Order: sequence, then C-alpha cells, then structure tokens
Amino acid sequence: MPQQSLCLSLRQVRYAVGSARSRAGVQEILRGVDFTARRGEVTVLLGPNGAGKTTALGCAQGLLRPSQGAVSLLGEDPWHGSAALRARVGVMLQDGGLPQAVRPRILLEHVARLHSTPWPLDDLVERLDMADFMTTSIRRLSGGQRQRVALAASLIGSPEAVFLDEPSAGLDPQSRQMTFELITHLRDRGLGIVLTTHLLEEAQRLADSVHILKDGVVVRHGTVAELTEDGRSRRLLFVSPRTLTRAELDAAPTPVSLDGGADNEPGARWAVGAIAGPEDLHRLTAWWEHIDLMPGEVSFEARTLEDVFWEVSVS
Repeated sequence: MPQQSLCLSLRQVRYAVGSARSRAGVQEILRGVDFTARRGEVTVLLGPNGAGKTTALGCAQGLLRPSQGAVSLLGEDPWHGSAALRARVGVMLQDGGLPQAVRPRILLEHVARLHSTPWPLDDLVERLDMADFMTTSIRRLSGGQRQRVALAASLIGSPEAVFLDEPSAGLDPQSRQMTFELITHLRDRGLGIVLTTHLLEEAQRLADSVHILKDGVVVRHGTVAELTEDGRSRRLLFVSPRTLTRAELDAAPTPVSLDGGADNEPGARWAVGAIAGPEDLHRLTAWWEHIDLMPGEVSFEARTLEDVFWEVSVS
C-alpha cells in the first residue's frame, strides 16, 4: 500500500514517568511501540488494563510527549502540531470531557463554527438518533446519550482522522448498531479511524487491522483473519446420532469429549480439540468408519479475536 495512505505512525515510541532521583524511580509505560493506521481503514488497539493503550493514544494525538521515538499524524509531529493539524483530527475521549451545563445543540453548533467545512449537524443528529435530547443539558443525559454527544463532537469538524476511545460504551443495542454503521460510513469516506474497545466482538466486526498491546509493547498485529487463522489446531464439533460406548471412545485417534457438559445420549454434541490439518481429519473420519458412525452434523468452531486476546493476556 502506498506510503501516502498512512495517517498515523508510531515508531519505537517509549514513554516513561517519574525520575531516577525519586523514591519510586522511573516507570516505563511504553517500551518501544510500533503502530500504524491507514486512511480508509479501522485500526483497533486492544490490550488488558494497564497495557499502555491510553498512553499510546495520548502520544498519537499529541496530548503526551514521548520519551523516545517518532510519531507522525497526517504527516506532522502531533506534539508540535499546528492549529491546521488539530482541525483535521477528531478525538473522542473515554470520559467524554463534555461541559455539563451546556445543551448538545449549543455545544455542537459552537464546535461546528470553529471549522471551515463542518459536517451538517442535522445529518449527524439523525445518524446518531440524538433529536430527542438535543435541548437537554448534558448533565441530565444518560451515559449512552453523553457518549453519542461526544462522538458527534469528534466528528462535527469533518476530520480526516479520528480517535475513538470506547465509542460504544454504555450504548443500548440499537445505538451501538447506529454507531457501527456510522464508523463503517466514515471508513468508506476514506477516514483513518483508530479505536479502542473492550468489546472484542465489536473489534472483530469493525477492524481492518488490530494491534494488541501488553506491558507497553505491541505483541500481536495484523488483520483479524491473520490473527485468528494462524495455523493452530482447531476445535471440531460433531453430533452423534447414538450413544458412544467406552470402547469406541477409547479407539478415537484424539481425545473426544462431550461439549458443554451434555450427557452421552443420542443427539449429543462431541468436541475434538486438535484438528491441525488434513491428516488429523482423515484419522477422525477413519475412526467414524471403524465404529460405523455417520455424524448428524459436523462443524469447525471458528477461532475468534477473543481467543487471541486471552492467549496474549495469560502468556
């Protein structure tokens, strides 16, 4: 992909707090993060609490100054970013940062006037289903409603790149779906979108690329397919039309167990935990032939981004 499609790049970024002369010493939160995001893509940053996600985003947005390394946001160093750069970037912080006494319409109209080509407010209100609370003070809104106002505020300037920190937190299913549709719309318009989320199903659905942080380092990165289909063995499920005997189970080429604590009875679902290639599958079908069993249903359990996340978290 051509270099000009990059909207964000972090190269060997380190960030430390404290002082060598203090009792606590220096704490290095980021320990050499490499992280890129491209225009027209949704880039998701994942990691357990304390992994460094918020710090990495702070460096990317120009809110924190890295101790070492280089950051480029839309071709500029965001720490020294110009007002023109700020106008091209939208940021939705996790805590919202919204003035509590102001009504959403007043706030969004004010922010829109700060930009030369703002997003039409009525269109944004419709996309986020905000019409019913546009004249209610922000302090009186629910958490989910405040999230939608914060998202609208990050987009009203028609940015080229947008940072979304937990954009669907506190949203009901209908509002979450609207948010997903809006993020997809932004991607289709060519924006570079960087988001964090603790909802791994959301990440799997939206992400074009994923970076997983642990202890201040990116430990896995790639597309969802690259991360979930990495050649590891897969779990196979099959439904037996009859009870399996102990002798039949002992003859299985790999351990077979009942799925979900079911009873060994006709229609039970059985799990085979280690199918790594055609040879394993051939041995399994040969066993079925040997015990004269034709499964009523056979399926592979797809490996998910959540599986990858937990592998990283516990390693």
